[in-house]
Amino acid sequence: MWMALFTVLGTATEYWLGASQKEATGLFVDATVESGIDFVHDNGATGDLLLPEITGAGGALFDYDNDGDLDVYAVQGAALTPGVSRPAPPRDRLYRNDGGRFTDVTERSGIAAFGYGMGAATGDFDNDGWIDLYVTNLGSNQLFRNNGDGSFSDVTTAAGADDPRWSTSATFFDYDRDGWLDLFVVNYVDFSVEMKRACFSKGSARDYCNPDAYDPVPARLLHNDGNGRFSDVSLTSDIGRIAGRGLGVVAADLNDDGWLDLYVANDGDPNRLWINQGGSGVFTDEGLLAGVAVNRVGQAEGGMGVDAADFDRDGDDDLFVTNLDNESNTLYVGVGPGLFEDRTIEAGLLRPSIGMTGFGTRFVDYDNDGWLDLVVLNGAVRHLEGQLRQGDPYPLRQRNQLFRNDGRGRFVDLTDAAGPAFATLDVSRGAALGDLDNDGDADLVVFNNNGPLRVLRNDAAGGHHWIGARVIDRQHRRDALHARVELVKTAGAAQWQRVHTDGSYCAASDPRVQFGLADDETSQTLRVHWLDGRVDEYPGLAVDRYWVLDGGTARAVTSNEP
Repeated sequence: MWMALFTVLGTATEYWLGASQKEATGLFVDATVESGIDFVHDNGATGDLLLPEITGAGGALFDYDNDGDLDVYAVQGAALTPGVSRPAPPRDRLYRNDGGRFTDVTERSGIAAFGYGMGAATGDFDNDGWIDLYVTNLGSNQLFRNNGDGSFSDVTTAAGADDPRWSTSATFFDYDRDGWLDLFVVNYVDFSVEMKRACFSKGSARDYCNPDAYDPVPARLLHNDGNGRFSDVSLTSDIGRIAGRGLGVVAADLNDDGWLDLYVANDGDPNRLWINQGGSGVFTDEGLLAGVAVNRVGQAEGGMGVDAADFDRDGDDDLFVTNLDNESNTLYVGVGPGLFEDRTIEAGLLRPSIGMTGFGTRFVDYDNDGWLDLVVLNGAVRHLEGQLRQGDPYPLRQRNQLFRNDGRGRFVDLTDAAGPAFATLDVSRGAALGDLDNDGDADLVVFNNNGPLRVLRNDAAGGHHWIGARVIDRQHRRDALHARVELVKTAGAAQWQRVHTDGSYCAASDPRVQFGLADDETSQTLRVHWLDGRVDEYPGLAVDRYWVLDGGTARAVTSNEP
């Protein structure tokens, strides 16, 4: 059955929404209605202005049924105030991709998630070839084991995977290189409805509180014991000894020593760079030494979302963090193993982010020109006066943003040219990237707070060539999370991407890597760099299709294969 994991659709088609839809203007097109996804997030607000109302939510893109296309999981809110209920209890939803049209399969999946949801992480924690799902909540989290037959089982208690605090983002990663995916859970603040505070705007009107009204709490690190259970190693790893108001996380080998590290975006506290001390099981916070704890003037910022990628094609990962509206988003450029510089201003990203509150974000080559661009989702956390005066019942709405990488270290704001899909005002939170229609470009799923989920189809990459890959760890029968893939270039700098689903904010994305080739239609060479130093090379790969790279073999899978 695990061989079904390798079923990946290849050459570009227009089966998803039809050719007529591709004639719409804009780099991205809002294809939510055509997709069949009717999910609307409910933050449970009743007028008490509780901090969790504005914090969630996210979701996941993952191929839960191993049929070669991406399915969608959406995290839902719930009633917070005691005694207040909804006509139907809100619950998370799972939508199956049926050839481009999505079907709600929540009931038949057996997923019963009625908590106050925040985010989701994906990974095959039991190495059975089927991707599992971890859901973070305000309160107890849930681990859903994929049974391989379209259904899931809640194994949270049996696996020892719970965290009863307020969790936000999470990531599966193999920190000790034993072949089993461990789990890192980001926690925010110590909050309960009984602890609610009364907070006010500068104009003395009631408003949402800043997070510093509540005490921070530590993150949790769970070691996968390989027997279906996790052990809490938060204290022995030292990660659980330092509290922080954590919101976003990404795992990557940021000092190039072959061991996965963790970068955590904290809201108002210094960001943490947890450097893995090899086989000792200990992590050390080196954020200040590395230059990524605070901005260039030494200020801790209101970090929300985060991503890591090699946007400048110099061979090492750079970091991008979204922040509050009275700050700016921050770009940390890698300048050596484990060392970074704040080059937000030089990259042209400071001014466009002032006045915006960023959450979900991802590096993405949206136009397949070979350079990683940036998507940033926005939504305020304090009432916007203009919208308040106009009587908006939820005055936190902002535009999302698209930035094009010019290949010279700068980003150009293309939001106005991105089309109507980027003109909509929402309160956006989680951003998940993935090629929903398998046509070789990255589509975007936007998880909005107290509003509809939006499916944005990428229409910007037409005419440019590409090559994509799903990298499989053959020994452990799962996606080779956090391996690095190199697109070898005979002229010019190579492109590098990590196999990962984490980053952004409270969201999980497509594990496949995908490289834009612009006008190059010649065959390509991909190299997979494993954390233990091994390198597998795959020459002569045809373009404009996905490949499965499986421990030394390469296999192109086309849409007419079973």
